[in-house]
Amino acid sequence: MSRRPPRGTLLLVEDDPVMGGSLADRLGLEGFDVAWVQRAGEAQAALARLRPDLVLCDIRLPDGSGETLFAALRPALGTAPVVFLTAFGEIDQAVRLMRAGAADFLTKPFAVDDLLGRIDTLLARRPTAQGAGALGASAAMRAVEATLVRAAAVDSTVLLTGESGTGKEVAARFLHARSTRAPRPFVALNCAALPESLMERELFGHEKGAFTGAAARAPGYAEQAGEGVLFLDEVMELAPALQAKLLRLIEAREFARLGSARMIPFRARIIAATNADPDARVREGRFREDLLFRLDVIRVAVPPLRARVEDILQLALRFADEFAAAFGRAVAGLRPAAEEALLAHDWPGNVRELRNRVERAVALATSPWLDAADLFPDLPRPLEEVLPTLAGVVEAAERRSIAAALAATGGDVAAAAGRLGVARSTLFEKMRRLGLRGRA
Repeated sequence: MSRRPPRGTLLLVEDDPVMGGSLADRLGLEGFDVAWVQRAGEAQAALARLRPDLVLCDIRLPDGSGETLFAALRPALGTAPVVFLTAFGEIDQAVRLMRAGAADFLTKPFAVDDLLGRIDTLLARRPTAQGAGALGASAAMRAVEATLVRAAAVDSTVLLTGESGTGKEVAARFLHARSTRAPRPFVALNCAALPESLMERELFGHEKGAFTGAAARAPGYAEQAGEGVLFLDEVMELAPALQAKLLRLIEAREFARLGSARMIPFRARIIAATNADPDARVREGRFREDLLFRLDVIRVAVPPLRARVEDILQLALRFADEFAAAFGRAVAGLRPAAEEALLAHDWPGNVRELRNRVERAVALATSPWLDAADLFPDLPRPLEEVLPTLAGVVEAAERRSIAAALAATGGDVAAAAGRLGVARSTLFEKMRRLGLRGRA
């Protein structure tokens, strides 16, 4: 029988031979590849030959401190989270470690099932592979992605809806890349960016002499798209006269450049997007119902970022890596305070706002670890007042762990309790206290 793929690679730094051996065995049975070392020097050597997905590290080691080791190894760890294990836990030490970038802190003795739940939560934050979960790790975005994959197999018109900044053009490009038209052009036209007098010539192009200043023939977006995709962003903002001409383009599958009577075949697929409510626009008389019928063959709603919290940290890390490479900066990851600030924000600007905040943070940060103040320089209170207490960090981690288990089990509380290794009654009580919902 072939061995199933490992759930991840863990580096365990624990000098106690009984506890270390027991943890290594249990983690191995859970499907992890475990590298177990007992000294700080061995940990440094291990990191020279492997790239762990997560590190479990004791505080007191025979040849040094886990805290000192953490500071020395941060450049080699990348974004791998570090969970500290200690029998000598003190609140100030825990807060100091977590402010320095540690992901979690467990005081011995601890329940192994609790540790496993925290590991699952931390590993779930890793950026997803481009081929699976390319648009996000949340259930909401996986559903959007699945719909787009199915839509890519046909040639119907697609209408993407959602708030500004949610990533509708990214979704459109994802659809195009997975369709048979992928080798052909993807041409995007923002229907809200130009006045009516310019929009028609941009869409259909013009002949030489068609108007004052037309010194040469110019193909429009419909012609440039060829047999690829014509992406009409903010399509609900088209003026009434242009709505009629777009309807004719879709129905007749042909158009003429301004200043010409010769009809040109239109072979592109149309994908449209809007941040408005299409049905409301029709009721208000601001958009043609017959045109909406043509555009709205397959409607895909892209949810706002606040409705897919599971994507926030993954997107932030992805953007941090992108801008670190672009700017030549070393970014190790996010401090716990930064993570909590990102998760607490309601993101009125959605993914576009997140991207902008991360770009600014990477450009101006003075440390490889991005902090809350780097991402939210407009915080109204001093940073020390908004840094989480240990209790707050633990509660936030507990909330994420339970939410992740509920999402993985479709809201089934009994199954989530089994996944977390706690009694169903205990999980019900924690959900009540944290304001989480599931189904019995």
